[in-house]
Amino acid sequence: MAQPKQPSGPKGSVRNARNASSRPLGFYLILGAITAAGIGGLAYAALRSGNSPTAVDAPVPLAPGVVGAARGYMLGDSSAPVQIVEFADFECPACARFATITEPDVRSRIIEPGLANLTYFDLPLPQHLNSHAASNAAACADDQGKFWAMHEQIYARQHEWSTYATKNPKGQLKSAAQVAGLDLKAWESCFDARRHQARIDANAAEAARRGVRSTPSFFIGGKLYTGPLTYDEIKAAVDTARAAAAVAAGSDTTR
Repeated sequence: MAQPKQPSGPKGSVRNARNASSRPLGFYLILGAITAAGIGGLAYAALRSGNSPTAVDAPVPLAPGVVGAARGYMLGDSSAPVQIVEFADFECPACARFATITEPDVRSRIIEPGLANLTYFDLPLPQHLNSHAASNAAACADDQGKFWAMHEQIYARQHEWSTYATKNPKGQLKSAAQVAGLDLKAWESCFDARRHQARIDANAAEAARRGVRSTPSFFIGGKLYTGPLTYDEIKAAVDTARAAAAVAAGSDTTR
């Protein structure tokens, strides 16, 4: 709808100036807050939750095994011909969509048949205040061999423990640990001591080393893919990586 025209000429100018000067202080405070939020958004643009998948050559070649103190969480056969390496934030909505919608297909149709394995590296983003707690909760679950069960529960319950839901996520994460079948006493002792903080920090440093700037990000066959990939996109990337590996090894993937 068109806005009413302001009167032109000197009288109109005086009226506009008078209206502007009579605005309450709150108006300018809100305007300032909006401006500050915009600047803050730009500050986080270098490390954010992604939504549009893109692929580029990986800036750092993938090295097999552990790099420094960084240790991801592997799912599948360690000798699978292709590695899928995921960097994700437990509080990232796009990561939750991937984990709850796409990952089950990836597990059943790619990981379980042995076409590839998947290694998850946690990358808590600074704007997600409860993400470190979630990484801590998952690492403590790994002590009991239940990282992936806890991973599922954390993402499925993201709306319960995230920054927007609570300032103290321990209770909600403890409920997730219970559903995941953990020994709660052992889990809570580990959680309270933040026993695996060094691992979490090392995984974040590994993300920086590899040039990861958004979550989720994936490394498949020497390429960095950013954004919540679909099953078909992951399958195509895995097939391309398998074909390249077969050529390099002089074997045939059609057998």
